[in-house]
Amino acid sequence: MAGYVQDELPPEEVERQRALYVPLTQAVRELVDATIRTTVDDDEIRAVQVEVEELVARLRKSQLDGPYGVRFSRGRGRPWGNPVVGLRNAVSPPVMIQHHPSANGEVWADFHLGAAYEGPPGLVHGGVSALILDQVLGEAAGAGGKPGMTGTLTLRYRQGTPLGDLRAEGWIDRVDGIKTYAKAHLIGPAGVTVEAEGIMILPRWAREAIAKQEGSTPSYFE
Repeated sequence: MAGYVQDELPPEEVERQRALYVPLTQAVRELVDATIRTTVDDDEIRAVQVEVEELVARLRKSQLDGPYGVRFSRGRGRPWGNPVVGLRNAVSPPVMIQHHPSANGEVWADFHLGAAYEGPPGLVHGGVSALILDQVLGEAAGAGGKPGMTGTLTLRYRQGTPLGDLRAEGWIDRVDGIKTYAKAHLIGPAGVTVEAEGIMILPRWAREAIAKQEGSTPSYFE
């Protein structure tokens, strides 16, 4: 599928790039937060704008033709452009998702959402909650060996999600052929704030690839 690139980088090169890009991305993340909350005078704003534009021009001298996609080496994916977990994407908080060693795909993450994610005053934007929970549902499905892409996403907003330190948890509820039913929620200081249910569907291109590997097509691939 387009956007999935198998580059087979050796582990030491992956770690070298990780060490290089994580601090850069964090610096840009800090710049976003500072831009939202700064109170410096007009002249300083204009001076910073010029410097930022110069930095952008320097980075534009050599870049990918299109988005980052998902790159693979030795079976491990690098979704470094992802807006939730991408280590090269300053839009991401980032959310570092951890996997429990269980068959039902239990995953969790502790993370912090600051001013860049505000919707109602002092609260996380509902769309940001949906974005994060969608990722967590997908991670749960993959962790349980039943990967898929979102077919349906249902959210229940129980209470406002405050900016600050939060936790997300996800797990597989059940599996029906190519459909994986997963659940997740966000937790704030006062308990669960948002609940999510998703149907993750194994895409056709993946079904065909699996069928070729197995030498036959199970009935549910039709």
